[in-house]
Amino acid sequence: MALGRGLGELLGEIESAYDDNIGKDTSNKTSEILISSIKTNPHQPRKIFNQEKLNELSKSIIAHGLLQPIVVTKKGSEYILIAGERRLRASKLANLEKIKANILDISDDKLREYALIENIQRDDLNILEIAYSYAALINEHSITHDELANMVHKSRSSITNILRLLSLSVYAQQMISSDKITLGHAKVIVSLDEKTQKKVIDTIIGQKLSVRETEKLMKDMKNTKNKISKKVENKYDVSNLNNIANKLQKNNLKVKITNKSFAISIDSQEDIEKILKYFS
Repeated sequence: MALGRGLGELLGEIESAYDDNIGKDTSNKTSEILISSIKTNPHQPRKIFNQEKLNELSKSIIAHGLLQPIVVTKKGSEYILIAGERRLRASKLANLEKIKANILDISDDKLREYALIENIQRDDLNILEIAYSYAALINEHSITHDELANMVHKSRSSITNILRLLSLSVYAQQMISSDKITLGHAKVIVSLDEKTQKKVIDTIIGQKLSVRETEKLMKDMKNTKNKISKKVENKYDVSNLNNIANKLQKNNLKVKITNKSFAISIDSQEDIEKILKYFS
């Protein structure tokens, strides 16, 4: 997935992963369990929950009941939440004591994978939260980009492009998280230094630039930088040569100085002899 693509395609690509890993698991069973006995998944990638949507879901649960059970795994006398934190939070808001849950028997190293897949498939997860979750999976389990791609049913290039977002400045990441700039914008600025990123982002926001307009801005900035660099490269300080030129001119020699040359005209053998005196 190129960074400019929306999460809609991302959700479609990963839907089968959720079905294969959780939806088709024949070892699960549905029970009613105490909400107080449920601990949230420590690997939950989602950090922000929309309170307005939670209130709406809570009212729906009160009116119609919980139509889809949450998913948990049992650890001793407690349960660890695998999928459905929004439903769990909404049920707490509804002051329910128990909740319907599918109980799975899974290993600890599957908790993060299932939480990631469930969030991507069920609700739009912030792309940076996805990126940090990918990085955590890679670091904690010492897996390659190819192995992670197989795990979440995505292409290797998609994994690499999403992880590139983590190299953005803190400011740039904040602007992505708050929807001030899009993933398409991020793709354009990801290779810039921190100071230039902020300058371009502020221009994008202030002038409401599209991705294409941002690409043009970047091209113009690059051309301007090249012109300035060329001017600096070709212009030299020749002031120190003026004293030499004055001495030569006093001896009736013709001297011309440019930013790239120091020329002495020769009109006779006598001129040559005059010049040789300065190098003997």
